[in-house]
Amino acid sequence: MGSDAIARAIDLQKVYGTGEAQVQALRGVSVDFGRGEMTAIMGPSGSGKSTLMHCMAALDRPTGGDVEIDGVQIRGLKDKALTQLRRDRLGFIFQSFNLVPTLTAKENITLPLDIAGRKVDQEWFDRVVDTVGLRDRLSHRPTELSGGQQQRVACARALVSRPAIVFADEPTGNLDSRASAEILGFLQNSVREFGQSIVIVTHDPVAAGYADRVLFLADGEIVDEMADPTADKVLERMRGFDAAGRRS
Repeated sequence: MGSDAIARAIDLQKVYGTGEAQVQALRGVSVDFGRGEMTAIMGPSGSGKSTLMHCMAALDRPTGGDVEIDGVQIRGLKDKALTQLRRDRLGFIFQSFNLVPTLTAKENITLPLDIAGRKVDQEWFDRVVDTVGLRDRLSHRPTELSGGQQQRVACARALVSRPAIVFADEPTGNLDSRASAEILGFLQNSVREFGQSIVIVTHDPVAAGYADRVLFLADGEIVDEMADPTADKVLERMRGFDAAGRRS
């Protein structure tokens, strides 16, 4: 893996089902994800973008090929080692927030560290909380927070353990445009200020415009990519694909 890559997919394949019901979700995907960069993954429904992210994030085992995270090969790792990798080196942000309703915002943020038995780095915690703008909401439970605030808690939770890379699956899918802009701005700032590496799956050209690079998937393969995207350029590129995601 190159020194500028934090993660890599190597000839990644994923097959679901057998016989006539078999679905080839990934067809030999090979790609590097840059260290200290935000990468957006886009594609039509069923293109394999979520499968790619789940395999990269060690949430699903590939059928073939391999994944490397910060120099660690995932293939062959036992369940215990995979759990430790996810806990110590990966951060996750989901569309549904995945907060524990009985815990305060502060308790939700520190939950991964508490589970791992690791001490909270107070200086880093304060920096993340202040960057995401939650200082005055730490004692509130999820039901007392707006959707945008809940997702900010989820973002802070993903960053507080200083992961090598953060994976975000449609992180703004349940948010209005203003809250979405706040979350995307925070993720972009975490790349620029903290040197964080982030991969997001999104269907939204505006969200993809915050990334440093966009990968376009279709039928389980990477069919195009774009550096320094803008929402307009992404939308124009998407219009150039047919329904299957191929260039028309």
